[in-house]
Amino acid sequence: MAAVKAGYHVTGIDVSPVVVENLNKGKSHVEDVSDRELKDALDLDLYRCTNSGNQVSGSDICVICVPTPLDRLGLPDLTYLQSAVRLVAEHLPSNSLLVSESTSYPGTVRDFVMPLVKSLRADGASQMSFASAPERVDPRNEKWNMKNTPRLVSGVDEISTKSAMDFYGSICDTVIEVSKPEVAEMAKLLENTFRQVNIALVNQLVPLCKEIGIDIREVVEAAGSKPYGYMKFFPGAGVGGHCIPIDPLYLLWKARQVGVELPFVAKADEINGGMPGYVASRLIQSAKLSKGDFVAVLGVAYKAGISDVRESPAEHVARALESEGLRVVWADPLVEKFHQFEQYSNHKVGGAIVVTAQPDLPIAELSAAGVPILDCTGVFKGMQGVEQL
Repeated sequence: MAAVKAGYHVTGIDVSPVVVENLNKGKSHVEDVSDRELKDALDLDLYRCTNSGNQVSGSDICVICVPTPLDRLGLPDLTYLQSAVRLVAEHLPSNSLLVSESTSYPGTVRDFVMPLVKSLRADGASQMSFASAPERVDPRNEKWNMKNTPRLVSGVDEISTKSAMDFYGSICDTVIEVSKPEVAEMAKLLENTFRQVNIALVNQLVPLCKEIGIDIREVVEAAGSKPYGYMKFFPGAGVGGHCIPIDPLYLLWKARQVGVELPFVAKADEINGGMPGYVASRLIQSAKLSKGDFVAVLGVAYKAGISDVRESPAEHVARALESEGLRVVWADPLVEKFHQFEQYSNHKVGGAIVVTAQPDLPIAELSAAGVPILDCTGVFKGMQGVEQL
């Protein structure tokens, strides 16, 4: 219906005869599309529905949006996606765009859809375009709908990306181009996994709140009132992201006092606590560092724009490097003292790690000198010699 509103002639395809019959009569089975909206599209001759795949023969764009459930073993079941591709593949014009909106694992478009289409076509789909644009709609949400929910889009090549961006730009308010289809596919999985993790966290707190006489719903509502977004996702949490590790430990302590275990919270603390060691090993390996070499830790406050080093992940990164026999120096224009570590002053360093993206860090200076830099913040992406976490 969004494509109809944008002026496209749209053909809907479904294998169910009942669905096709009802849609062609103006009866919508989708809660967010009214019968009136559907009938208007039919009356304008901008929409029709069929169960025949050969009806795509005149289509410039084909969007596949079928279910991708799990099988009885909990493994990905791409049966519906495979069926949909087989239904239309040989009938699509040679220069058409095929988009998958179905939720699936990273690599589905490139490693599953594309090879299948190529195997079904006499021309090998040599001129076809392929893209991923995962569906992100929250059904019956009155505030966020398909039009105003940002759409993630990427094609397998430049032409595919442009075609997909042009199409979604005509039906969505905000279209975000990502570097490759795998990023779009992974982002959709992360969205719902992040939600699953948050739900599990709250569920695990229910017994604790009951024991100490607190209403969990009131707690969640109060926590969510923070104006800049509570539970916001911070990349590199525990290293380059804003995190306060003391809070979960207070929570664990209180829970144990009343005989409640919070393994989910404990595991999260364990995972985040292991990141400094991982980051240190990444730099040691990529920079080929040896014991006795100087290493710079850049940005040592716990959060960008401030001078407070308490609970900063930079301390744990520095100690992890030090435990490997490396000599640690630090740089941070907003910080006067960083524990017992020596401040960077034109030391000849063999590598550097950006923990907090403070202003005026000597990134350009070290990069120009050929020093390998591991950036945990993502702020310095694209600079020569800077590797991203």
